[in-house]
Amino acid sequence: MPSAHRPALSRARLATLTLLTLVSVLTGCSADPDPTARVVPSASAPGTPRSGQPTASDAPAAPAEVAVPSVGITSSLMELGLNTDGTVEVPPAEEGMTAGWYTGGAVPGEIGAAVIIGHNDTRFGEAVFHDLKKIKEGADITVTDKTGKALHFTVTATESVAKNAFPTEKVYGPTQERALRLITCDGDFDAQGHPVDNLIVYATAS
Repeated sequence: MPSAHRPALSRARLATLTLLTLVSVLTGCSADPDPTARVVPSASAPGTPRSGQPTASDAPAAPAEVAVPSVGITSSLMELGLNTDGTVEVPPAEEGMTAGWYTGGAVPGEIGAAVIIGHNDTRFGEAVFHDLKKIKEGADITVTDKTGKALHFTVTATESVAKNAFPTEKVYGPTQERALRLITCDGDFDAQGHPVDNLIVYATAS
């Protein structure tokens, strides 16, 4: 059976802008795709005005599309927030060919880590990030915002990690880079048919 990805995120301390405290890590993919992660928005989340930070009137536009030309990926982006239980919303299985931007992270092009999540497979078949494993260091990722402005990111590294060893702070923690992370499932399947790894693509603004 096809599977989907349950990414690991951190629960951030609201009292600090520089440290993230891991509270729980939810991993595992299933044939009924529900890749979720438990988070609490941090004080440095977009939309929280601070001295020297953009306000709503001059904040970057939300992303509308992601493209990875080298592996043939192009997708519109839905916005993913939090469910009532604190887990991250994910694209529904029937929209497996559409990736999603997690609105609790940075807006692509802002300083910070912007996170885009896509299914590898769902019960309906191959999904939007099925070929993401073919991406190479140096590849271009283009994110187009809702105004039509194209932002380019260069892949700096890829990493396949066991779900029980997900590098939460490295992926979601504070950074002074204009960073982008793409996340999907990867690896072999366990006895329950769940992929045992996550594929993480790291990129920075070109």
